[in-house]
Amino acid sequence: MYFAALLARTEDGWEASDMELDDVESLSDLIDLARSAAVDDDTVVALIEQEDAWFGVIRVDGEEDPRYFVSNASVADRSSYGAMLTKELLGTDEEDDDLDELDLDGTEDGDDEPVAAYTDEDDGADDEPRAGSEPLPAGPLGDPRLLDDLGVGHKELLTLDGDALTEIADALGATDVLEAVR
Repeated sequence: MYFAALLARTEDGWEASDMELDDVESLSDLIDLARSAAVDDDTVVALIEQEDAWFGVIRVDGEEDPRYFVSNASVADRSSYGAMLTKELLGTDEEDDDLDELDLDGTEDGDDEPVAAYTDEDDGADDEPRAGSEPLPAGPLGDPRLLDDLGVGHKELLTLDGDALTEIADALGATDVLEAVR
């Protein structure tokens, strides 16, 4: 299960909105959604997490290139939205054939149960790595400084776990507005 929200900076503070992921099929869709939430081309921070397994932060400032951070690349890459972020961060534009068969919530079309990409019981002996794929780091990937000027230092961002989105919102002064959309 995912939780995703947009925090848009305004003259009066932050406004939060629930990020509806049903219409997001690509990273471009996610960026467009963030830009549409901007007030006067000000900063928008998109926050996404999957059941405390990983979190991602996308920062959009007007028409500048978005900046990304993922808390644990190897875990995030096993989920649909996380894979979008890790592929962008690694500069791989290859289509993953397995994603064609999955909804972005990690389920096959019409199924309610997530499709497991890898389990501890799977030794991977029969699996062939994706062409050109490199092992992903079992840790942070991206720009840990993307929130430095907003009150979340890079050292703090690198050590967040558990309810990281609440801690980020707290540092931004947006706890109440984030909790209102949870």
